[in-house]
Amino acid sequence: MSQPRIFSGIQPSGIPTLGNYLGAIRNWVTLQDSHECIWCVVDLHAITVWQEPAALARQTREMAAVLLACGLDPVKHVLFAQSHVRAHAQLAWIFNCVARLGWLNRMTQFKDKAGKDREAASAGLYVYPNLMAADILAYHATRVPVGDDQRQHLELANDIAQKFNHDYGVAFFPPIEPLILGPAARVMSLRDGTRKMSKSDPSDQSRINLNDDADTIALKIRRAKTDPEPLPGSEAGLANRPEARNLVGIYAALAGVAPGAVLAEHEGMGFGAFKPKLAEVLVSVLGPIARETERLLADPGQIDAALRTGAGRAAAIADPIVAEAERLVGFLPAG
Repeated sequence: MSQPRIFSGIQPSGIPTLGNYLGAIRNWVTLQDSHECIWCVVDLHAITVWQEPAALARQTREMAAVLLACGLDPVKHVLFAQSHVRAHAQLAWIFNCVARLGWLNRMTQFKDKAGKDREAASAGLYVYPNLMAADILAYHATRVPVGDDQRQHLELANDIAQKFNHDYGVAFFPPIEPLILGPAARVMSLRDGTRKMSKSDPSDQSRINLNDDADTIALKIRRAKTDPEPLPGSEAGLANRPEARNLVGIYAALAGVAPGAVLAEHEGMGFGAFKPKLAEVLVSVLGPIARETERLLADPGQIDAALRTGAGRAAAIADPIVAEAERLVGFLPAG
């Protein structure tokens, strides 16, 4: 029996943070053992808001390099840049004509991203969920690892698939199931334990980037906001201590243990002693990723070649599926 097929994408918005790694990328590496995986750097999605062209090209390579450095296998699985496979845009246009305005008007992410001046937002940002549906369904993928912020888009993708099947009297596009990977490590800002760690935070001291070297990591952890109390013996003691909870959670996630186990081992320890231990764990996990990322970025031709190979393999899957969708719609064959 063949393995279920996964599709997932990540925007080329700069070097990922520790939060991106623990929340998504690390899980992707694990999924490769049990699924057929298609991983995509979604540069088409990126331009729904304006991107400086040279920065977009650089960041696409950076993201690909980090994914490879983290352990995504471009031989057993598929890694490519979205714009290299035309099937995504072709199917997205069909889905633009299947999706209903009322469905898109309910998408909360558009409201959040467009802000108060939605009239100034791009049409691409508005129909972003239709492209996301095309990304998945162009491969007849049936599993998508998602966070809470993407669940609504996945529901819409299923609505689109069902409406297409109904309109054309076929059972062509399969239902998509969200892949829930258990409680994800929620990594918060090193400067404010109540806010999520983010690449968009103006302070680089608020985050750990996956290409930070050992000295940078140690300095950021040393400067991380904490409180004067020692570590408690149980998680209940962290209830009103967001910064302490964040640092313990990071340690636990990287060490592969429960936060309670970290507290049991370090109960009564102050942060002056705990922070160096946390930095040591961070460097042991992230150091090899940073070194391999640096090696790959020194040879951009190698990255581009890997993406081109991945695009060829992706197109070999998607092109026949999208060609059949076009036939069902009534388009004449192109050749």
